[in-house]
Amino acid sequence: MLSHSQISAESLRSKIHNREICFGGNKKLKIYGLLSCRSGKRMKKENRVFFTDEKEALQSNYRPCGHCMREAYQKWKQETFTLYP
Repeated sequence: MLSHSQISAESLRSKIHNREICFGGNKKLKIYGLLSCRSGKRMKKENRVFFTDEKEALQSNYRPCGHCMREAYQKWKQETFTLYP
C-alpha cells in the first residue's frame, strides 16, 4: 500500500502507466476501487492510497467500491453478512 502524500505526481503517473498501481483506496473508509472511479477521484489526497492489485487491497482489509466494482462489492457484502449476521 502506498499513500498518495508519499509519492510525487511524476512518480505516480509512471507507476500507473507501468501498471505498478492498478487500484486506489480511501484509508479512512477502507474502500478500494478502480483508478477511474468517480467516487475515488473526489476523495481528499491525504486519504488516498494505492494498491498494486486487488489481493493487496483485500489483505489490507479494504472492501470493494460499490460504484465501480459492483460485482465484487456484492460478493463481499454477501460473504461478510453471511458470516456475521
